[in-house]
Amino acid sequence: MRSPSYVVMPARRVLRAAAVLALAAGAVTVAPASHADSSDTPPLAAKPYMGWSSWSMQSSKYPGLNPDGDYSYLTEANITKQTDALAARLKKFGYEYVDIDAGWWRDNAWKPEYDPYGRQQADPKRFPSGMKAVADRIHSKGLKAGIYLPAGLEKEAYGDGKTPIWNADGCTTADIVYGDLRTTNGWDSSYKLDFSRPCTQKYIDSQARSIAGWGYDFLKLDGVGPGSGKSGDQYDNVADVAAWNRAIAATGRPIHLELSWSLDIGHAADWKKYSNGWRIDTDVECYCNTLVSWENSVDDRWDDTPGWTRYAGPGGWNDLDSLDVGNGEMDGLTKAERQSYATLWAIAKSPLFTGDDLTRLDSYGLSLLTNREVIALDQGATPPARPLTPSDPQQVWAARNPDGSYTVALFNLAGSPAAVSASWASLGFTGTASVRDLWNHENLGSLKDKVTEALPAHGSRLFTVTPHGGALAFTGYQAESSANTLAGNASVADCSACSGGKKVGNLYLGGKLTFNDIVVPKAGTYQVRIAYVSGDARSVAVSTDDGGATTHRFPSTGDWGTAETVTVPLTLKAGSNTITFDSGNSYAPDIDRIDVPQSS
Repeated sequence: MRSPSYVVMPARRVLRAAAVLALAAGAVTVAPASHADSSDTPPLAAKPYMGWSSWSMQSSKYPGLNPDGDYSYLTEANITKQTDALAARLKKFGYEYVDIDAGWWRDNAWKPEYDPYGRQQADPKRFPSGMKAVADRIHSKGLKAGIYLPAGLEKEAYGDGKTPIWNADGCTTADIVYGDLRTTNGWDSSYKLDFSRPCTQKYIDSQARSIAGWGYDFLKLDGVGPGSGKSGDQYDNVADVAAWNRAIAATGRPIHLELSWSLDIGHAADWKKYSNGWRIDTDVECYCNTLVSWENSVDDRWDDTPGWTRYAGPGGWNDLDSLDVGNGEMDGLTKAERQSYATLWAIAKSPLFTGDDLTRLDSYGLSLLTNREVIALDQGATPPARPLTPSDPQQVWAARNPDGSYTVALFNLAGSPAAVSASWASLGFTGTASVRDLWNHENLGSLKDKVTEALPAHGSRLFTVTPHGGALAFTGYQAESSANTLAGNASVADCSACSGGKKVGNLYLGGKLTFNDIVVPKAGTYQVRIAYVSGDARSVAVSTDDGGATTHRFPSTGDWGTAETVTVPLTLKAGSNTITFDSGNSYAPDIDRIDVPQSS
């Protein structure tokens, strides 16, 4: 579960004889190696994972999905249906994980089940065969099994502090939390674990042994902070994540650890050190009568992804959340929106896991989920793309691939049709390039200077662009140059990430930076590359000479110590020009330098 709608209802602690017998029979013994453990298996998270998750359907108000109340979709029978459909329809395209989300240990009234050691146990009505049997069946289809837990010690598992900890003589739940019973995670549903106490790691070890013994290959740890809507020491779960990393390693079973949700980018190094993936944003689900909607919150990802891009790579990936593009009406999106959604996930190299009903994929949704060329972008050696242009309604995202080609995506995020162009000059080369349309499996031939497409509202196109021309030469101008003019609050500041070791900052409430004497050989439109630093997305008005200004929104660089670039088309006259960055009545990004092409 990933939403503040997660409410822990009052519950009694129930111990089932079946759970006790299973424990006595060795349910926590690490399972023998399966296909996931074989010596020829790639390292965990060598590429973004692919699969299916239960959360989108169990959280939706779509008619018929949850007939017995909120979240009631989550049952062993439904997991079996989706497992069979994944194996039959998507496995051959790389989809392999079946992820069971929040509620597997709770009944429809949200009352929980625990074993005698405070560990979550399958609700007997939802999962009558138990979690090991469910994992075994998933494995029998050649797939991998995923399970879910919240951060911290759930309040109902505390048992007045008298619940013993498995394999930890003398330790009880009173010995693993803070004495004041401070809460933690995104819903305050758990007591915060105190890792200065020796019993605490033992509890995490026992949970890891339990899920490893059942044969799970994936754990989603949810409500993790800083993030999940919370900040401050009480909600800092970095120690929890580190403890899970140690506990999983100690089981000897490869278990992918995925963190959720909307995690603090300031701790990106911690998430990357201790886990295999991390949610960068809030839930994609709308908690309405469809699975998602464009505004709540698919479209947020175009703003929130750029700052995280540099953290994605083998071993750990930026998780954009469920990809719900397969069910048409139930998804709640237009066809154009579904394609744009899938395009961003692929070029960002997000995990590709869908929350759709795999038993009723429509033909268009199936074509999106099974396009091998698009999947190859996500799964192959191509780097994640980032915005080539500012975060305006019409955007171009791009990445330079190892073979010298470029991944180029055009997006029209406006509510009405518009044309979007990607200029070869903005990619750094001149002349012609071969263009391959990946969604339509079509070669568009050799195009000169740019590719332009008329796109519907919220529409997109996705290309591989292979240059045939030469590299474009640029002339660089440093923002801190004494030849420039500063106005208002604008000032020069040190910047270790900037090309000259300095930048111009304090561009707020009337602050201005003007680059003087920008010389070009002839009049024309130039794709000017702007290097900047901005810990959040900020807007600035850009103008040349005495012409009218155009306001552009620059995407976040992730923090105030990282520089990135975007390209803006500017009309320049032959000879000397000025280029001005004006904060107006708001706050603008800091400017490092500009690079002006030597030809238009």
